[in-house]
Amino acid sequence: MAKKEITSFSEFWPYYLGEHRLPRNRILHYIGTFLSITLLIWLILAQKWWLLPLVLIAGYGPAWIGHFFIEKNRPATFTYPFWSLAADYKMFYYALTGRLKHEWPKYF
Repeated sequence: MAKKEITSFSEFWPYYLGEHRLPRNRILHYIGTFLSITLLIWLILAQKWWLLPLVLIAGYGPAWIGHFFIEKNRPATFTYPFWSLAADYKMFYYALTGRLKHEWPKYF
């Protein structure tokens, strides 16, 4: 049976949460998100544009390690790159503000 194609971010968010159930995977995502934001700000301030690809490595490296070795699933980035990036930031923000723990009961 084929999976239903996701056509909106509101449909994607529960799928994304389901792919990030393990706390260690989420911690790696938070580390990557924090590193990528910090590095991006520094690169902009320092005007070192040629180093921008490092932002992707800093952000996706820890997250992909979390998926392949901890969660043992395929990163959503491969199928839904823009929604996945938006959901990374949403999950990071929700974790920082304490809202993430209230999201799980809505969907699982």
